[in-house]
Amino acid sequence: MFKDLVALTKPGIIRLNLFAAFGGYWVASRWHIDWLPLVWMLVGSTLTMASACVFNNYLDRDFDTKMARTQNRALPQGRLRPSFVLGYGIVLGILGLGVLFLLVNPLCGWLGALGFFVYVVVYTLWLKRNSTWSTSVGGISGAMPPVIGYCAVTNEVDAGAWILFALLFLWQPPHFWSLAIRRVEEYRAAGYPVLPVVKGVLRTKIQMVPYIALLLVASILLYTEGYVGVVFLVLSIVILGCWVLHALSGFRTRNTEKWAKTDFLFSVNYLLVMFIAMILDTNGV
Repeated sequence: MFKDLVALTKPGIIRLNLFAAFGGYWVASRWHIDWLPLVWMLVGSTLTMASACVFNNYLDRDFDTKMARTQNRALPQGRLRPSFVLGYGIVLGILGLGVLFLLVNPLCGWLGALGFFVYVVVYTLWLKRNSTWSTSVGGISGAMPPVIGYCAVTNEVDAGAWILFALLFLWQPPHFWSLAIRRVEEYRAAGYPVLPVVKGVLRTKIQMVPYIALLLVASILLYTEGYVGVVFLVLSIVILGCWVLHALSGFRTRNTEKWAKTDFLFSVNYLLVMFIAMILDTNGV
């Protein structure tokens, strides 16, 4: 049971987003770290994201039975009762938002609440089942962690917060679409109107390119606004240049599944490398 409770929170997603939240905090702190607020920000963010993921599992339990990737989860297999999972999600959400509001600052609490609302209500309940816009609009929630980390220090939404938001917001569609291309038949069978299902794989590949290119613009802005140093800038140009070239190679590949798998791994490693570089090359005051 404990293993299922952990799995419901999607720990892989939480780990990646916590790293982004830590990066946002570090950029705003500029190496002058107040550790207790950092810990509370990470705890509150973890619990809030865990709650949103549990709600996602609860609301998607009928669709999860239709996909090989998700049909072994606890709810589709009947290992946990839906009412119990719903209560579990509510408790996590109350604890997470309580920590953000009371032990970090109200702005971070509202940002956490916004991310939760977009992910659970706008993305999961509404767009995911009805529109190809689910990926792009749902990216708002995924872009909240670094902004929450940043605002835990600044207590305001300024240029740095918006740039960090842009980095995660622009990263998510090409990251997800590479997975959706690999699983396109599963999504089709389950009835999810993701972009490769509705518009086709070619259209999806075309749409991925401008998002990756705009990531470069956001990275350059992070440098020109003085938040990071030249090492981050150079790494961004090199890695995003390689990612764009790989995305373009998808138009002539004969093995789309292999290309999509590589592109997905590229996106995950890009985010990890860039936030490490962001932390290490943050400009001090």
